Amino acid sequence: MIETTLLKNRYKEVFGSEPDLLAKSPGRINIIGEHTDYNEGFVLPTAIDKAIYVAVGKREDQEIHLYAEDFNEKYSIDLADLAITDKGWPNYILGVVDQLQKLDLPLSGFNLYLDGDVPLGAGLSSSAAVECATGFTLNELFSFGLKRVDIAKIGQLAEHTYAGVKCGIMDQFASVLSKEGHVLRLDCRTLEYEYVPLELGAYEIVLLNTNVKHSLASSAYNKRRELCEQGVAWVKEKHSDVNSLRDITVDMLDELVKDRDVDTYTKCKYVVEENIRLDKACEALKKGDIEELGKQLFLAHAALSDEYEVSCEELDFLVDFVKDIPEVVGARMMGGGFGGCTINIVKKGFGQQLADAIAPAYKTKFNLELDPIFVKADGGSQLLK
Repeated sequence: MIETTLLKNRYKEVFGSEPDLLAKSPGRINIIGEHTDYNEGFVLPTAIDKAIYVAVGKREDQEIHLYAEDFNEKYSIDLADLAITDKGWPNYILGVVDQLQKLDLPLSGFNLYLDGDVPLGAGLSSSAAVECATGFTLNELFSFGLKRVDIAKIGQLAEHTYAGVKCGIMDQFASVLSKEGHVLRLDCRTLEYEYVPLELGAYEIVLLNTNVKHSLASSAYNKRRELCEQGVAWVKEKHSDVNSLRDITVDMLDELVKDRDVDTYTKCKYVVEENIRLDKACEALKKGDIEELGKQLFLAHAALSDEYEVSCEELDFLVDFVKDIPEVVGARMMGGGFGGCTINIVKKGFGQQLADAIAPAYKTKFNLELDPIFVKADGGSQLLK
């Protein structure tokens, strides 16, 4: 957590005036439901108690002045000259500004100071948190009257256009709309959502960060999207009302896809069954059956690794290691794959012990450090006093 006093003081040091507003927007975890979002399926994310923090103030001119604490770097541009920059980090903010301009909202110049404690590169959606913190704060600063769902959509479009990543809506949605102590069961087709209590009782969530991100992530992601679309096209030849894997059963895949291409069949089957696992996980949460929830996580990881093939040696090692530890009821890789974190449901107070037990073996095998990240489910974007 970053203290509001520190935010205010740093803003004053950088820009020479008091900020008008302070706000934060969190990173997220996803309990279950990977690679279902772009197939119009369901996801089960929640915001975490690690966030991107911003301090903003209006200017008298039409310029944007930005400062990122992580990079110790300033960036400024006139609103009339808004464009993608090769610097990288400002694009997550500028992309949001671009979307606000396209909506013809009465935007003028502002200063924005950015800091955060979302671990970068761990798959906790720090980029979505930046977009949502920007959209949420500018909405408040200029009294645009946007709804939270609008802010999430703006963040997603900013990532598509200025960061060049064709992400689903999950990350931004979780960052803006999460509710403390709950997960969001989000329908990625309709954007209808339900809050499901995340009451883990004697358990807690611990993330184990592999500290790797393999380079084939983006090409593999695109390939899998293509296979999913191909499977839908083949089923649609017989069932014209089918629009996505969301509408398809395993029986349909058995009949219409399996004999045409085994790889397409396997990838599509994974998505169909992941939606079913998510429903089972939701039912388990509603009943307080954390062992059943954990079982669905282990099943999801096996499918992500063997069927959808988006895991990697490091992630598989971490999940295999915890399988026979009685204090761990469930674990899986989290996020797009090929690196990032595993999410583990662990007996309360056992998390550090678990990390200490795995770290030496992980170091020996991969010559990499293993970082535990302890998180709690938190609320979405909010103003800070």
